Amino acid sequence: MKKRMSLAQRVNILRASVMGANDGILSVAGIVVGVAGATTNSFSILISGLAGMLAGTISMAMGEYVSVNTQKDSQKMAITKQKAALADDYEAEASLVVQKYVNQGISKPLAQQATREMMAEDALTTTVRERYGFNPNQFISPYAAGIASMIAFPTGSILPLVSITFFPPRVKVLATVLAVAIALMITGYVAAMLGNANRRRGMVRNVVAGLLTMIVTYFIGHLFA
Repeated sequence: MKKRMSLAQRVNILRASVMGANDGILSVAGIVVGVAGATTNSFSILISGLAGMLAGTISMAMGEYVSVNTQKDSQKMAITKQKAALADDYEAEASLVVQKYVNQGISKPLAQQATREMMAEDALTTTVRERYGFNPNQFISPYAAGIASMIAFPTGSILPLVSITFFPPRVKVLATVLAVAIALMITGYVAAMLGNANRRRGMVRNVVAGLLTMIVTYFIGHLFA
């Protein structure tokens, strides 16, 4: 029977999807606005955007796959090391867990009792979680992360592509910038929410990065007009 993903694993996949969509919006917006600074030919702008979308989709999917695999390998090494540590000096590892709880404000007797109970149930999971900060039973699938990014990037790319292609020539750049800014506000908010960060700061940072990207690429394109 296939094991279902935990909430933490689903949140990490969702985070990969949000960041993939955000990168799709930002990357393709920078490309199409930059090309629009050099030419008003809608076909040239569209082809450039589509090429950027394809390249970005492959790059994001492979990058996410490699990144998660690297993280997974590091975690496996930590688990192997922790197994050896438990076999070598179980009491020292238990003392480390007790001290972590005491440092968090839990009384020593209660920390000792909690540690004994948790380590009796699963010593490896308890000590890995407290020493290295991750749950050894909740690895993220590199395939799931890669597929999530592969879907999210082109999905995010659609907005700047449609905006720059179908708005009237006189307003297409401005309309695209406004549409992208709104989309980046949304992805910035969701990313900050998933990461338990400041929502307003995340939105502002995301929008400012997007605006700077589009301004720079537009004027670079304009130099070659």
